[in-house]
Formats: sequence, structure tokens, C-alpha cells
Amino acid sequence: MLRVSKDIVIDDRELEERFIRASGPGGQHVNKVATAVELRFDVRQCSALPPSVAARLERLAGRRLTEEGVLVIRAERFRTQERNRDDARERLLKLIRKAAIVPKRRVATKPTRASKERRREDKTKRSRIKNLRRSKPDLD
Repeated sequence: MLRVSKDIVIDDRELEERFIRASGPGGQHVNKVATAVELRFDVRQCSALPPSVAARLERLAGRRLTEEGVLVIRAERFRTQERNRDDARERLLKLIRKAAIVPKRRVATKPTRASKERRREDKTKRSRIKNLRRSKPDLD
């Protein structure tokens, strides 16, 4: 069981792990042992995720999400299968926790009269400064 929050718990059966050979340097060991982990999680079919969290997770996943809605996390940072497995699960957990946070709605506000006046005064001052830089200043 993967406990995301008190409300969201993902069953291990919903996670699919494949062990593959890691890329990069490593000598003879890297050619013999499949230490890298490819963790697959079907976001659209998961019953534990509320629809709003699933939608945010799909947006956050970016290119890690396949067209079928499967989130693929590849972990090959460590030399052992077990540490890579834990790393992949931890990254999935972080991503789901981030998606579980409901973003605050922005409240549209209008600028105050005083801020509009300050902006206009600043523009006038700037205009005067630039006008004085000209070869023949226009005196108002």
C-alpha cells in the first residue's frame, strides 16, 4: 500500500514495476543486472484518486504520461534494484501529493485611483527626462 494522504491510499496492485538494464557507465556489472526500475501507474483507471486530483496529476506529469493515461517513472540513479524501486515510488508519491494540493483561486482586483495617479506621474517624469536628452528639447 502506498499512503499518499489520510484520504488517498493506492494499492500495490495498481502499480506495475519492470526491472530493466540501466544506461550509462558501470563496467561489466551493468550488462548483467537489471537494476533500473520502470514504474507504471494508470492515472485514469485508479479508483483511489479523486477526479480532480487525477486531472491535476495528468497536467503535472507532462511527457511522463502516455496517451493511454499511464504515468511512467524511470529510476536508475542507484546501483541496486531495491533503492531504485524506493526512489521511483517516492517520486510517484511526491507527484501525487503535489497534485492533491488544491490551487488557490486568484481574485481579480482593480488598481486603486492613487496607484493609477502614481503611474501617470512616473510616466510624465520619465517623458520629461527623455525629452531633455534630445538635441532640441521641446519646452512645454
